[in-house]
Amino acid sequence: MQHNSMKLQTVAVSEELFADSLYSPQREVAVDAVVENSEPIWLRTQYEDSMELYADRHTVAQYLDHHQGWFRRCAEPMQTRLIDQNAYDLLIGRFGALGYAVEARVGLNLIPPDANGLYQISTVPVPGYTAPGYEVNFQSTMKLVERSVEEVIRTRRLKPTESPAVVTAAEWRLDLAVGIQFPKFVRSMSESLIQRTGEGLLDKIIKQVSRRLSHKTQLDFHNTLGIPFPHHRYR
Repeated sequence: MQHNSMKLQTVAVSEELFADSLYSPQREVAVDAVVENSEPIWLRTQYEDSMELYADRHTVAQYLDHHQGWFRRCAEPMQTRLIDQNAYDLLIGRFGALGYAVEARVGLNLIPPDANGLYQISTVPVPGYTAPGYEVNFQSTMKLVERSVEEVIRTRRLKPTESPAVVTAAEWRLDLAVGIQFPKFVRSMSESLIQRTGEGLLDKIIKQVSRRLSHKTQLDFHNTLGIPFPHHRYR
């Protein structure tokens, strides 16, 4: 794998993210050990989720706009580096299936909200770095929506002492495509098997990373602003 001057520590990934019987650690081939000129096979997934924050929309927007504070804290244990005012170099971790593994690293641009309050995140190049054997197209949108306090109390089964005065939800949608230049021994398998296994793994990675980042952001937001938050009731 190529490296620039920044040293990023690889994040270990829990074994549950690896495809069960199709993954064999004994025969794993690292991406930097394989030289392939073949066209990438594209894996695609979509994901939608939301997180609830106990404040009005303006307060939540102010917090999110100052992402140089919360983003790096909440992304841990993933390693991050600021590229420019709104972009980050993010080392997500090492992932594998079908006996093949890559160390996922991507540049993400956190675009400020437009006139309609729509946030966007998209991929950007990481200066001095070329991903070996794979490429990522990450496109995400997010909007802030105030929710009914009564509905939140009912669905979250909150106690009267835990009831918020106002709730704003950050709702987002992600469209992710990853193109991978698999080695010959993987390409000898059926493309349907490669797609099914790869996209299944991609779904698990996105869900785990998204839920962990959302939960840590919820905690960071409420702790930073001193707002009580019954985090034990959230995933």
